[in-house]
Amino acid sequence: EADAAEGEENFKKCKSCHAITAPDGTEIQKGGKTGPNLWGVVGKPVASSPDFKYGDGILAAQAKGVVWDEAQITTYLADPSAWIKATTGDESLKSKMTFKLTDEEDAADMAAYLATFK
Repeated sequence: EADAAEGEENFKKCKSCHAITAPDGTEIQKGGKTGPNLWGVVGKPVASSPDFKYGDGILAAQAKGVVWDEAQITTYLADPSAWIKATTGDESLKSKMTFKLTDEEDAADMAAYLATFK
């Protein structure tokens, strides 16, 4: 079973590109702005942060109506470009995010951690 506490510990791998900032501006995890804010990502439509410029691959997944859940995030984190290709059915698309959490347990833990922010 996924462990949100382990996901929190592993978030340091994500901080160079992502932050977790609450709607009131509270910084849960200070981080970079290369990727979108991950507050409340679980349950949101893919590519739905209004202040972020997404790449074509993730926008194509958005057009399919995909909503982030823990399973989708776990698969995405393991190989973002493979997830985009499988989700959209377009082998020419890829993710702007090149980082991978190849350990499935680490990816599941990260998804569980992200699910705690609602």
